[in-house]
Amino acid sequence: MKSRKPNIIAVIPARGGSKGIPRKNMRLMGGKPLISYAIENALSSEFVDDVVVSSDSEEILAYAAQFEGVTGLSRDTELALDAVTLDPVIYDAVVRREEQAGASFDIVVTLQPTSPLLTRETLDRALAMFIDSDLDSCISVVNAPHLSWKEDGEGGVVPAYEQRLNRQQLPPNYLETGAFLIADRMSVTPMTRLGKTVGVFEVPERESTDIDSVRDWIVCESELSRKKIAFRVDGHRELGLGHIYRALTLGYELVGHDIVYLCDKRHREGIERLKGAFMNVVELDGEDDLFSWLEQNAPDVFVNDLLDTEVDYVRAVKRYVKRFVSFEDLGPGARAADAVVNALYEDNVSYPNTYAGKGYVCLRDEFLGARRAPFKPKAQKVLVTFGGTDPLDLTARIYALAQRINADGPTFSFDFIVGPGYAGAPLVSIPENGITINMDVPRVSDHMRDADIAFCSQGRTTYELASMGVPAIVIAQNERELLHSFAQMDNGFINLGLGSRVSDEDILSTFEWLVKARTVREEMRDLMLQNDLASGAHRVRQIILGEAL
Repeated sequence: MKSRKPNIIAVIPARGGSKGIPRKNMRLMGGKPLISYAIENALSSEFVDDVVVSSDSEEILAYAAQFEGVTGLSRDTELALDAVTLDPVIYDAVVRREEQAGASFDIVVTLQPTSPLLTRETLDRALAMFIDSDLDSCISVVNAPHLSWKEDGEGGVVPAYEQRLNRQQLPPNYLETGAFLIADRMSVTPMTRLGKTVGVFEVPERESTDIDSVRDWIVCESELSRKKIAFRVDGHRELGLGHIYRALTLGYELVGHDIVYLCDKRHREGIERLKGAFMNVVELDGEDDLFSWLEQNAPDVFVNDLLDTEVDYVRAVKRYVKRFVSFEDLGPGARAADAVVNALYEDNVSYPNTYAGKGYVCLRDEFLGARRAPFKPKAQKVLVTFGGTDPLDLTARIYALAQRINADGPTFSFDFIVGPGYAGAPLVSIPENGITINMDVPRVSDHMRDADIAFCSQGRTTYELASMGVPAIVIAQNERELLHSFAQMDNGFINLGLGSRVSDEDILSTFEWLVKARTVREEMRDLMLQNDLASGAHRVRQIILGEAL
C-alpha cells in the first residue's frame, strides 16, 4: 500500500518532429494546440504535484512556459531520434527535475500529448486506484475484444481465440491507448518504466484514441466538437405525433452528437415511439423535474418542440444551456430564444432570430431516398392519412364516404393509414369494397408512391406528399393548422379548410371533381415537385448547432 500523499510528477513528452502529421503537437485541435489538453489535465489533477514538458522543440517549450506550474526541459538531440523509446526520455526528465527542484518523486506519470480526449476525471481515477494498490506500474487500456488471427510460422494463419463467440461474449482483450503510464519512481529507469507487478486501467472508449494518423485526428476533432443536445418534445392525441417524428429526424441528422429526449411521462404515445427507435428518453414528472435535470446535466443546446413559449420559461432554461432553439413558436418567448424555426408558418417572421418557410421543413429520411409517385391519367388509388392521432377523427368521415363511393363495387382503392395514437371509431378492412386499413405502417412513402390522390391534414404530411408528387385534398384539424400556409393550390393542394366546418357533401364533390380533372391533377403534381424540400433538415441542423447557413 502506497502513501496516501505521494509526491507525483507528470511528464509530457512532446517531440517537435512528426512525419505523419507535421508539427502535430502544436497543431490546433478544437481551437487550441494539441499539447494543451495534456498540460491542462496534469495541472487540474488533484494528485499531480509537478508538471514537466520534455521537448526538442523551442516552439513547444515556449508554449509550455505560458502555463503557470509547468517546467519546460529541453531534450538532448540523441533523445529525440525516431528510434529512441520513451523510457530514457522519461527517466532523463525525472532525474533532471529532481535535481532542479531538490526533491524526489514517489510516482511518475507519463502523459502523452496525443490523447486529447482523455479527461482529468479519468486520469484522477487511475491515479487514485494506483495509489491504493500494490502495483509497480499501470497502463491505460481499452477493452477491445475481437476475433483475431495470427501467423502459424509455416506460412498460414490460425485463430488467436479459443472459441468463436459473439464479440460481447469474448474474454477481455486490452489494448494500450498510450494516454498514460503510471509508475512507481523506483521502476523508472533508462530501460523501462514497468516494474514487476503491472496493472491496467480501462479508459472509456471515447477517450481511447491516440493520434497517430490523419484519420485519428479527424476522429478526435469530431469528438471534441460533439455537443449534448436535449429535445423537449411530447406526442399525444391533442398535440399529434408530428413533433416526435421531427425530433427523431433531427436526431438522425445530428449523428455524432449526444442526443437525449425529455418527455412528459404522462404522454406515452410519443415516449413509446422514441423508445421504439432506440433513442435515449428521460421521462419527466413536471416542470420542476425538467429544471432539476437541466441543472445536473447542462446540455449545450436545448430544443423546445412544444409550440408557444413564455419569456420567463425561455430565460429560466437559458440559465443552464448555451443555446435555446424553439420550433413553431408563436408565443412571446420566441424573442428570447437564440433561434426559432417556423417552417409551417411562412407568414410569421416575428423576430430577426426566426427562420420561416418550407426551406426549413425536416423531411423524414425515408422520403429523401424514395422514388416519386408516377402520374397516372386515371385516378384509382386513394391514400387517406390524417397523422398519428387524428383528434377530429377525419379518418372515420372519409371511411364512411369511401363506403358510399364504392357501394356498388370497388371503383376506387382506398388505402387508410392509421397512426399509433388514433383513438377514433373502430375501422376494419373491407376488401370487397376496395377499403384497406393499415395500422402504423413502417414506411409511409411506399403507400404514397402508389397513390393517385390523397386526403390529409394540414400539417407535416403535406410536405411529405409534395415531395412524392401526390395531389392532395387537405382538411385542417384545428384553427392553428389553418396558419400553415404551404398547403395551397400554388403548391399543388386543394384546401377545404377546417374539418369541423366542411360538410361531407363538399368533401365528396371535391373528390369526384378532382378524379375527373386529369389536367388539374397533373398540374398539382408539377407544382408540388417544384419545391426543394430535401435540404431542410440539414439547414435546421446548422441552426441547432449555431453554424452559419
